[in-house]
Amino acid sequence: MVRLPENWIVRRILGGAARQRRDNGRISSAALADEISDSPGASRFFRHPMAPLALILLAMLLSTTALADSGAEIYKKKCAACHGQSGAGDTMIGKNQKIRSLRSSEVQKLSDDQLFNIIGKGGDKMPAYDRKLSKDQIRDLVRYIRALK
Repeated sequence: MVRLPENWIVRRILGGAARQRRDNGRISSAALADEISDSPGASRFFRHPMAPLALILLAMLLSTTALADSGAEIYKKKCAACHGQSGAGDTMIGKNQKIRSLRSSEVQKLSDDQLFNIIGKGGDKMPAYDRKLSKDQIRDLVRYIRALK
C-alpha cells in the first residue's frame, strides 16, 4: 500500500477519483495505476512534454514523504522497547534505566519544542534520533506522546 500525499500533483493527475477510493489515506499501487489511467486528466497529462518529469517527481514523492509512518507506528518501532506500549516506561529496559513515564505531568508539561529537541538530540540515557527520523516524523512522535496522557 502507498500513502498518497495531499498535494497538487496527485490532485491534478488523479482528480477526485483517488480521494474517493482512498481508505484511510492508503491506496494500493495497482489501484493507483488504475486511477491514473482512468482519470479524466490523464490523456491530456500524458501527452504533455513534461509528463515524464512529473511522473519521476511523483515517484520520488511517493517513495519518501508519502511512505512516512504515523506517530503511533514510529513509536512502536523506535520507542516502545524502552518506554513501553503505553508510555509508562514499564519495560525491563525502562525499569532498569528508571525511565520516567511519558504520561506523567512532568513530561506532558514540556513544550513541543522541548520534546522535539529531546527526541532529536537525545538525553541522559536516550539516543538521538535526528539522523534516524525526519523532522516531520519527530513532530508526529511529539503529537503521539501528547495523546498518551
